[in-house]
Amino acid sequence: MENKNFRTWLDDMTLSHPLVIAGPCSAESEEQVLEIAHELKNTDATVFRAGVWKPRTRPGSFEGNGAISLPWLKKVKEQTGLLVAIEVANAQHAKLALEFDIDILWIGARTTVNPFAVQEIADAIAGTDKIVLVKNPINPDLELWIGAIERLHKKNIKNLGAIHRGFSSFRKSKYRNIPSWQIPIDLKSKYPTLPIINDPSHICGNREGIFEVSQTALDLKMDGLIIETHCDPDKAWSDAKQQITPSRLVEIMAALKVRKPRFEKEESISKLAALRNEINAKDEQLLETLSERMQIVENIGKAKKESNVAVLQNARWNEILDKVVDKGEGQGLSKAFIERIFKSIHQESIQHQEEIING
Repeated sequence: MENKNFRTWLDDMTLSHPLVIAGPCSAESEEQVLEIAHELKNTDATVFRAGVWKPRTRPGSFEGNGAISLPWLKKVKEQTGLLVAIEVANAQHAKLALEFDIDILWIGARTTVNPFAVQEIADAIAGTDKIVLVKNPINPDLELWIGAIERLHKKNIKNLGAIHRGFSSFRKSKYRNIPSWQIPIDLKSKYPTLPIINDPSHICGNREGIFEVSQTALDLKMDGLIIETHCDPDKAWSDAKQQITPSRLVEIMAALKVRKPRFEKEESISKLAALRNEINAKDEQLLETLSERMQIVENIGKAKKESNVAVLQNARWNEILDKVVDKGEGQGLSKAFIERIFKSIHQESIQHQEEIING
C-alpha cells in the first residue's frame, strides 16, 4: 500500500478540534435516534454513529434492528446536518449502507480478523468515495489490521482511516480491551497520514475511564474520538455501562487538552535536543548491555550442552523475575513493565540457548 495522503477527507472537514463521532451503541428506535442526534447537533460531534447490525459474542443478545434503522439515519442527516456512520459486517450491509447514502462505514473488530469477509466488503463497495474506517482486530495483530486496510485500498477506496478500540487479553485489567498503545503508534509510523480515531468506549468498557483514555489518545496525536453516547445510558439495549450522555460528552470535550505538535521556542527546542541526545546515549548503553548479557547466556548454553542439561530452569527464572520486579518497583518502574521487558529477554535467551544445544 503506497504511502499516499490518506488525510484528505479529514482535512476537507476543516475542523478546529479533533474529529468526534458520537451516538448510541445501538439504534433502538426512530425516536431514540433522533433525540440523541438533536442533543448532539450543537456539540463538537461532526458524525452521528449508531449500531444497525450488532455482531455479538454470544447469541441471545440484542443484535440490532437491521435495515429498518437506515431510514432513521437518513432523517438524522436531514434534520441535524450531521454526517452518519454505521458498522458493516458483510457485503450486503455495505451495499445497503451505500443505498441509504451513509457517509462513513466502519468495519468492526470481529470482521477485521477475517480476510475473506473484508475482501467481500471491499469488492461490494469498490471505488466508493465514502469514508471507510477499519477497527483493529480483536487480537493485537498489526499486520492483520494493515491487511484489511490494504484490501480496501486495492479496490480504489481512497477515503480510509483506522479505529483503535483496544485488544482482548487474558490478563486481568482495568480495561475491557487493553489499549496496547504501541500498536497504533506503529501503524501511524508506517502510514503517517492515515487518520486514526480512538474508541475509548470499547477500551474502557465503562464510562468512568473515557476522559483518561481520550486524553492519552490525543496526547499520542490521534486524530479523533468515537464515543458511545445515549440520552439514558443505563437503559440502553446494549453496552449500557460504557455509554455517556450528550451533556457529559460536552464536558469531556471541554476538559480535553489538545497539545501542540512540536516545540516552538528556540530555547525549548535546544533543551529538547539535548535531552534526546541523552536518551540516544542511554539507548546505546542498553543495547551494549543486552549484547553483553546475551554473550553470557550463550556461554551458559554451551555449559548446558556439555552437561546435557535442559534449557529451561524454572527455579532460576522465577528467582530472576522476583528480584528484578522488586528492584524495579523500588526505582519507580511498574511491575507490568518489568515483567514485559524481562519475559522478552528470557524468551530471546531461550532461543539462543536452543540454537546452541540443538546446533
